[in-house]
Amino acid sequence: EIKTLEEFDKVRVGKTIIMFTADWCPDCMFIKPFIGEIVEQYQDYIFYSVNRDEMLELCQELDILGIPSFVAFDQGKEIGRFVSKLRKTKEEIIDFIDSLS
Repeated sequence: EIKTLEEFDKVRVGKTIIMFTADWCPDCMFIKPFIGEIVEQYQDYIFYSVNRDEMLELCQELDILGIPSFVAFDQGKEIGRFVSKLRKTKEEIIDFIDSLS
């Protein structure tokens, strides 16, 4: 879990996917049972999470208005995003990651 802006800047050096979430978010809890499988399946990426409530300024800066949301980076540059307030299925998350390559 990323807790500071400094950590956020450091982790984006390689291929990373950052999931924006919150403890109170039912749609975030919906993906919890299968997110581990996705992380295992895509070992080219390092996965991190950001608690939206603890990093609100960062979320505003990145236009993360809905959660759960995913933003992918490669060498510090954003290469894709799956950002909406809608519930995300395992298949939709996999399709998003597949679209990055």
